[in-house]
Amino acid sequence: MELVRLLCWFMLLLNAFRSGHGQNVTYDGRSLIINGEHRILFCGSIHYPRSTPEFHTHRFVKKIVDVMKSEGLYASQGGPIILSQIDNEYTLIEPAFHAKGPPYVRWAANMAVGLQTGVPWVMCRQDDAPDPVVSLLLDPSKALRPNSPNKPALWTENWTSFYQTYGGETYLRSAEDIAFHAALFIAKKGSYVNYYMYHGGTNLEETPQSMQQPVIMMKLLWMSMAYVFKRNTRECAAFLVNNGTRDINVLFNNCSHVLPRYSISILPDCKTTVFNTAKFKEVIPTFEESSIRANTLLEQMETTKDTTDYLWYTFRLQNDNSNAQSVLNVASRSHILHAFTNGVYTGKWSACGSHSNRTLSLETSLTLRNGTNYISLLSVMVGMPDGGAYLEHQVAGLRRVRVQGKDLTNQQWGYQVGLLGEKLQIYTSLGSSTIQWSTVESSTPRLTWYKTLFDAPAGTEPVALNLGSMGKGEAWVNGQSIGRYWVSFHTSKGNPSQTWYNIPRSFLKPKDNLLVLLKEQNGYPFGISMDTISRTKVCGFVSDSHLPPVTSWTRENQSGEIYQKKHGKRTKLYLQCPPKSIIAKISFASFGTPFGNCESYAIGRCHLPNSRAITEKACLGKSNCSIAVSSHTFGSDPCPGVPKALLIDAQCT
Repeated sequence: MELVRLLCWFMLLLNAFRSGHGQNVTYDGRSLIINGEHRILFCGSIHYPRSTPEFHTHRFVKKIVDVMKSEGLYASQGGPIILSQIDNEYTLIEPAFHAKGPPYVRWAANMAVGLQTGVPWVMCRQDDAPDPVVSLLLDPSKALRPNSPNKPALWTENWTSFYQTYGGETYLRSAEDIAFHAALFIAKKGSYVNYYMYHGGTNLEETPQSMQQPVIMMKLLWMSMAYVFKRNTRECAAFLVNNGTRDINVLFNNCSHVLPRYSISILPDCKTTVFNTAKFKEVIPTFEESSIRANTLLEQMETTKDTTDYLWYTFRLQNDNSNAQSVLNVASRSHILHAFTNGVYTGKWSACGSHSNRTLSLETSLTLRNGTNYISLLSVMVGMPDGGAYLEHQVAGLRRVRVQGKDLTNQQWGYQVGLLGEKLQIYTSLGSSTIQWSTVESSTPRLTWYKTLFDAPAGTEPVALNLGSMGKGEAWVNGQSIGRYWVSFHTSKGNPSQTWYNIPRSFLKPKDNLLVLLKEQNGYPFGISMDTISRTKVCGFVSDSHLPPVTSWTRENQSGEIYQKKHGKRTKLYLQCPPKSIIAKISFASFGTPFGNCESYAIGRCHLPNSRAITEKACLGKSNCSIAVSSHTFGSDPCPGVPKALLIDAQCT
């Protein structure tokens, strides 16, 4: 069990406590105690790193602790780490291991405490966490207190959103809901709230839910000479080499051949060009070309070692009768399956799997020729289950194959791991330069690579790639993957789960950024756009029943009473534009009883006509402004005795 369980680890970094001197971090039943003072803490997760397969729990934890100690990062050494976590939500799968579960929890806790970090250790959602390890709360609505009255209530995952799966709807919590539950938790003697996620979880390359993709147009650069080989008058093979910097047209054996610069064309009969190193097209592999052979269907993840999402299953099919039509049936534990007969796509984009059910079946007609036929099946995965017991028993790939009812599962199969474009890394600047690209046509095969160059958008706003016109694949910017896209997988409402894909500004240079796209399913690359995300609208709605900001209150040192500061008694509406922008326009302003909210609004029965003029005088040309919600500010009371509110919608430039 210990060898299978992946250790999830995070350390809470609070730079506010970094002073260069040792800090004393303890706890009691009320909260964490830092330097003798009880503290209520709010923090946000970045995300914990995954352990690699070659590291196991004890060796990995000791290594990490030793590194932290050597750098002086624990609070007891004057560093920012005030807590360390061992294991993560093991309680969810603990019952599956019966009597072996609780001993593992005790072993992990004792092992961690024995490393003497000088700060408390915690376990997430572990009800039987032994002393002195603190059990963190994942959902305080289900369990409000840890397993001992001497341990503080620490809420480790106050979800601001939830991870989204292909085909699933976006889930977002409102700020009001998050604030409500955080305050409720503190009110019930909670003392630590961790916003999850504050940042992280973005799919870059294969982290955290892997994805790489298919290929089509590339070239291999061979620096060689031209040779012609003849055994007799009938057997001849030729290699035509162009070492120059320009494309050339040569006449060989009375036939014209176009040779791209720095390329070699291969003519196995001295007549027909079957391959040119500068003109790459993703080859559909056949059984003869496969590098792995087996007399059964191999499990996909074991075969690929999770280095790629793609595994080719190939076999030969003999047809000696006049009937050219056969039916192929495939049962698979893949997410997607493509079928090719003699290099021609024949499989319908089958009923793809989903996050909750990867089982799919493909049934398609095969048009066979007399003699030997080559069937190639491309099995595609977009990750494995992200939790649960016995993950080592999860399987992927083809499970059963039949043609005209005949079971071919245990016949001889050939395999190819990944796609040629992945191996040649044509999504990088170097790999891209070694192949010859052609102009995009209106119709391209399924497995196609596209590339283009673009300049970084001006400004500092976040950049997003709009892939709404594409189907499924992966995107790279300057050689770095920004993740899989699967726009064609729609939610129950008929919309893509995701259309825009973030491009970190750190990936970009001012000019000539390389964008490479892999298209696995039909798509329209001319519909792709590079967008910037800017906040130009600021809006606020405040009524006179709203309480003043918390910062307007203070405590009288002698009496201990709470009172409002002199200038903080009035409820105010605050507007603030993003950095380097100012309020340029007041689209709407109403002091009285405005109807609606910032999404949709209108003037109510009570409205002060000069609301906009007063707001414009107070806010236009400023990066931020505040207006008190009172008749004194607006010069008159449009409806005495009626509770009033202020709604302002402004534009920033």
